[in-house]
Amino acid sequence: MEEEILDKDKKTILIVDDEQHIVDILVYNLEKEGYNTLQANDGLTAVDVALSQKPDLILLDIMLPKMDGLAVCKKIRHTLNVPILMLTAKDEEIDKILGLELGADDYVTKPFSVRELMARIKANLRKVELSTNSAETAKEGNTNKIIVGELSLDLDKFEVKVSGEVVDLTLREFEVLKYLANQPGQVITREVLLEKVWGYEYYGDIRTVDVTVRRIREKIEKDTSAPKILITKRGVGYYIASK
Repeated sequence: MEEEILDKDKKTILIVDDEQHIVDILVYNLEKEGYNTLQANDGLTAVDVALSQKPDLILLDIMLPKMDGLAVCKKIRHTLNVPILMLTAKDEEIDKILGLELGADDYVTKPFSVRELMARIKANLRKVELSTNSAETAKEGNTNKIIVGELSLDLDKFEVKVSGEVVDLTLREFEVLKYLANQPGQVITREVLLEKVWGYEYYGDIRTVDVTVRRIREKIEKDTSAPKILITKRGVGYYIASK
């Protein structure tokens, strides 16, 4: 593969899909919007390109030769904490959920609207930018922390501790927990979380939030069947216990 020369002033997006006509459509539209693009047509190449080029965002198809998208997502997540948007077919419901559990930030169903996909990409990149900027601003002042009971979030380091033990969260998981911890005891609906954390109004399957919350619980709760920190208000949403 030829080494691509990228404009360092532009965000770089890695497109991973084995259907070249889809890659061509995405390259055309992304470059028109001012992004650098990288391409991979199989899973092994995707991992190599992602780890060597460190793109700002990855569009990742699930059905890939050599290594499927779920395995690629899991492998990349060990090293990179960039937004991963999975591309799934309409009948791959289980794959959507698995993808989110393995660390994907979002998914888009094929056939997709290019306009909607561009909006999702912008929202995910903007969320990373806002998080980075807030961390840089915090460094200029005192340490910026949220402490609720045994839960502690260091907003400078993007670090979460439960009873003093560091917990490893993805950026999306951190943002969900931060939003809830900023309002302890207040129930937040799934729709509000999607709008405030994912950065757009989401007219689709709100299980994206449920899966992300489940992943957070697996990392911060001693017993996920009886959570003490991140609580469900049945039929409404979620909240952080204010004790």
